[in-house]
Amino acid sequence: MCFPMRRPTPWIVALAAALASCAPRKVEPPKPDGPFGESGIPPQLRAKAPEGGTPVTPGGNASPAQPAAGSAAFTPEEEIVFTDPDNPDATLPELSTLLTAPKRRGPWEESETTAKQRAAREGKPLLIWFTDSARSPMCKALSQELFSTPAFEAWASEKLIRLRVDANPQLDDPNLSLDEKETRRADLRNYVTRLKKQYKVLGHPSLFLLNPSGEVIGRYRGYKRGQADFTWGLIKQGEAASASAYKEWRAGLEKKGYREWQDRKGRKILAKLTGYSNGTLTLIEPDGTRSRTHENKLSDADRAWIDQQKKLRGIR
Repeated sequence: MCFPMRRPTPWIVALAAALASCAPRKVEPPKPDGPFGESGIPPQLRAKAPEGGTPVTPGGNASPAQPAAGSAAFTPEEEIVFTDPDNPDATLPELSTLLTAPKRRGPWEESETTAKQRAAREGKPLLIWFTDSARSPMCKALSQELFSTPAFEAWASEKLIRLRVDANPQLDDPNLSLDEKETRRADLRNYVTRLKKQYKVLGHPSLFLLNPSGEVIGRYRGYKRGQADFTWGLIKQGEAASASAYKEWRAGLEKKGYREWQDRKGRKILAKLTGYSNGTLTLIEPDGTRSRTHENKLSDADRAWIDQQKKLRGIR
């Protein structure tokens, strides 16, 4: 639902005037001493659309020719639309809720929505495996010779997000009634049919590798016994290409004021700060997802960065 623009409250006008990144007067901020400049925190991506830019230098968010990422990262007031001028962030979800990952039973996700969300936020490519666990001997061979091996599991846990789409999904929830199980089976069949049509799956096994943005960058159809190393090599090649594209994409966003935030539990998110009031921050991810959090829930490095930006601009 869209709401009409209302006259912003005085604190927003004052903050925007002091912190707007598009102000004509250029301010050269001091070189940051927090972990987002020289910390060595590895860059991670939560996004959906590729953009150009300069690759990120390992060890921080600032490229050599640019000031520290996010040093002037506040969105101009005219770009912000509030639903409640007296409490503009009242309806925004809490950041910690968005960062809490749902529990899963194994290394493979079962929900396309969850898998794509993780890929976008963690900056990892998504591997989708279309399988028929009941009727395809080659699907069983692929699982035994590659996907179930400790070596692949260790590598994929670090490099990929994985989604398994089984033509014969199993329901083992004892809390479901017979009617609920039948309804659930019908929903799963429709879900599998939709995905197979979307990706034009003609047989099993079929593998698809997607960028964090959702773009298909690799299609691998079929499998023969003894081809585990060959198939793994194809997946590795696609992952490397995706990682290279991700660095350019992220560098472009950092030039626009996005930076990596971390909460007290070490969970990270790439976002731009669009509002600050009495310790409460409003953040927006590259895909447009907005959330709010309090600075006390952020890492010490983030709190130091906020204090630095406020001092830099004479804000108490």
